[in-house]
Amino acid sequence: MTGAEESQLLELEERFRGGDVRALARALTLAESGHPLGQALLKRLRGRGQAKVVGVTGSPGAGKSTLTDRLILEARRRGERVGVLAVDPSSPFTGGAILGDRIRMMRHHQDPGVFIRSMASRGALGGLAGATVAALNLLEAFGFDRIFVETVGVGQSEVDIARVADTTLLVLTPAAGDAVQAFKAGVMEIADLFAINKFDLPGGERLIQELKGALELSPPRPGGWHPPIYPTVAATGEGVEALFEGLEAHHRHLVEHGLLAAQRLERARFEVESVIQDWGRRKTQAAEALVARVAKGELSPEEAALTLLRPEA
Repeated sequence: MTGAEESQLLELEERFRGGDVRALARALTLAESGHPLGQALLKRLRGRGQAKVVGVTGSPGAGKSTLTDRLILEARRRGERVGVLAVDPSSPFTGGAILGDRIRMMRHHQDPGVFIRSMASRGALGGLAGATVAALNLLEAFGFDRIFVETVGVGQSEVDIARVADTTLLVLTPAAGDAVQAFKAGVMEIADLFAINKFDLPGGERLIQELKGALELSPPRPGGWHPPIYPTVAATGEGVEALFEGLEAHHRHLVEHGLLAAQRLERARFEVESVIQDWGRRKTQAAEALVARVAKGELSPEEAALTLLRPEA
């Protein structure tokens, strides 16, 4: 790092530590782009803060954004400073976030106690990009009390959120097909709490009974936690206060059973794996000749991967 870059880093860090929101926004942009300055800043700030991190996931159209919006209001009513990462599907043309979630949460635009950032999933299979975890660490270091990570609803592969968040909230609706999606292997197991949103629609009580039956057959959770089910109507706010109390109860459970440290370790492991996957993707995109040899049967995928791992590759 040059002297000018070091000076720039120190100036940005000082502003960040002083609570400058523009410095936070700049840091997030640098981290998301993989800029060395952003990586250096993150390294200096990592480990600061103790936010309650809530992952909000579920099928498309379940009302995740509206429900998150209501949970933000409840958190602010209790005096919490709130950060939000809305992981949008990447634009197929620009690779950027579509920003739908930020549009739905515009009511918080003038609230200095709320910071909302949309990020592109960039095609990550689990709906999370590795940069999302870097951004999460920066929001935590900035001193937010609670951070909501709302993810792309892409069904069964939406399991990465459980490796990143302390508490995972799965949002379902009584609509046909939601129960089937929830019962798929992996999806049922990631949720610490269930919200049956749009509960004013027909079929809500039936879905609750189906979920209860499925939960009785699912593996035990760490510390003996039993995932509760909350009916909500996000459009009116019905059931949101009870759901928020459920989030608080799960966080207390994590603290009482000493599970938070293991969760943070898993988050770091996910971040490292994401960097490796991104590195591998970029390497293979730049190695067309090598990939062509695999396609022709001249090399096995393992041999090609080992070639790319060599320092000179």
